[in-house]
Parts: sequence; C-alpha cells; structure tokens
Amino acid sequence: MNRLSERDQRILKFAAIGIVVYLALFYGRQFFEKRRTEYRQFVIQAQDLRQKNQPYADRILVVKKLMDDFRLDPAKLQKASVVADASAAIQNDAKTGGVALGPIRESSANTSGKQLATVQLEGTGAVPAVLTFLSSLDRIGFPLIVDSVQFTANNNQPGQVKINLTIIILDFDQWKGVPHA
Repeated sequence: MNRLSERDQRILKFAAIGIVVYLALFYGRQFFEKRRTEYRQFVIQAQDLRQKNQPYADRILVVKKLMDDFRLDPAKLQKASVVADASAAIQNDAKTGGVALGPIRESSANTSGKQLATVQLEGTGAVPAVLTFLSSLDRIGFPLIVDSVQFTANNNQPGQVKINLTIIILDFDQWKGVPHA
C-alpha cells in the first residue's frame, strides 16, 4: 500500500472537513427549521389566546371601574352581616352629611326575590344636606336600590326637610351570574 503524499493528506483533510461542514449545515438547518416552525406555532397560539381574552379584559376594566365608582367589593361582603353593615353605613353617611335620622325599620324580603331586606328610615336636615346624602348612597359600598323617596316640609324649622326613604338591600349572591348591560 502506497503512502499518501502530504498533498493528498491535505486534500483528504479538507474533503473530510467539507463533508462535516456540509452535514452540519444540512442537519443543523433541519434542526433550526423545526425550531422555527415550533416557535411560529407558539406565536400563533399566543395571538389566538390574546384575541380570545380581549373581551374579558375589557369586561374586567368595566367591572373594576364600577367597583371603584361604587366602592363595592363583593368578595368582602358576607351575607350574614350585610344588612346590619349596610344599615350602619347608611346611618354613618347620614350623620356625617348633617341629616338627623329618626326611626329605622328593617324588614326581611321574601325569599323568591333578589333582595335581602328593605330598610325604611325617616330623617330631617337642610335641603343641601339631604340631597348630598341621597347622592352618596350609591357609593357607600353595599348593593342598594333607593325604592322610594318622600320629601315634606318641616314646619317647625324653616329651611329643613323631612325625608322618608325606602331602601332595598340586594342579595349579591343572587346577582353574581346575571349579566348586566
């Protein structure tokens, strides 16, 4: 067997290196192409999820704004004490607003409705104080509906008004799954 000359050995080394580089590029290209395809699929899935979740993100913003505006957090409300807490918050709001409350009557609502109780209260105060009190009822942090309001002039004190209110305290558990426009 003849020995290869130095020139032939060099040619074989370059040929071997060329074959290795060619194979590395060929199989490496397949490897990276596979990775690129997987990455594109992940990007498409992420875009689909983003599009599916966009309506929920808008709803979350609306609910968050409503919770901030009305200072209402349903997670913190407990059904056992919501009527007493709401009544105390109404009395506190009236007291700080300059409305003197008289008798307060609470009655439980029927079980078929979406309400916990009805609160009837009487009070007196200056007209601006009474109107401020009425406008602040939606921000005391409880699910309330003012059912009826009756104003009468207070003849004993000029500039004062008597107010009779009927407020319904809603059962927030019943309203959780109901869509609101």
